[in-house]
Amino acid sequence: MKSNKIIHEGEITLGETIIPCYVLEDGTRLLSGNAMQNALNLQEDSENKSGTRLARYLSQKSLEPFIYKDKTAGHYEPIECYRGTQKINGYEATVLADICDAFLEARKVIKLSSRQKIIADQCEILIRGFARVGIIALIDEATGYQYERERYELQKILTSYVSEEILKWQLTFTDDFYKEVFRLWKLPFIPKYIKNKPSFIGTLTNKYIYEQLPNGVIEKIKDNTPKTEKGNWKYRFHQSLTPEIGREHLKKQIIEVTTLMSISENKSKFEELFKSKYNKSIQLTLDLG
Repeated sequence: MKSNKIIHEGEITLGETIIPCYVLEDGTRLLSGNAMQNALNLQEDSENKSGTRLARYLSQKSLEPFIYKDKTAGHYEPIECYRGTQKINGYEATVLADICDAFLEARKVIKLSSRQKIIADQCEILIRGFARVGIIALIDEATGYQYERERYELQKILTSYVSEEILKWQLTFTDDFYKEVFRLWKLPFIPKYIKNKPSFIGTLTNKYIYEQLPNGVIEKIKDNTPKTEKGNWKYRFHQSLTPEIGREHLKKQIIEVTTLMSISENKSKFEELFKSKYNKSIQLTLDLG
């Protein structure tokens, strides 16, 4: 049975057009139905039902020879997918490009109505956008820059939203650490989530990193770190660790945990490996300064 569960989501930006996109559990790529229709400049229907705008144009007799030239009607059917219990209507990703191709072909062969011409002009804008994005993606994949691209996005966000002091701290927690956390907890490693990390990531950091430092360290750190009026920690915990010993031990712990995550196919396996490695008490003393 085909799975319509969304496992990854993001947004495609083409000029001023933003189209939410999704990847289903079976690998199907989808575009948001409403956003796709807006991107094509399709007029609203009085019924205000998802998919009716597109269906109206797909059924126009003058366009049928171009729309269905080498595609069946089923190719253009909307697909219901689910983010948890929320239902989302989308279209298989190539449908948008196929519609654009059809309108542009029709524009060359027949006289379009004024409304059809507006849509065809919009299709040309979209196709040009696809070409630019596509060639960049192909080069990034061919050269391996797709991985550096994520690193660049992370650094750009950090530079924009946090101070230099916090930026240096974030670099201690490497890209690989966050990528593995996001993978095991089934979150896409995209700027949206990198910028606003879910609160549970802080809990995981305490559990797998800070609490594994030598006995008494986390307690001493908390004693040395004041709280705000709202009860939040005023400074990052790392600021109580000395650069020579404390933070070096912290980096070692991050590397070890990242390695365990990288060889784990799922969260349960990681928990198993983590428990196996850290079930012994560590008797060390760190200089907290």
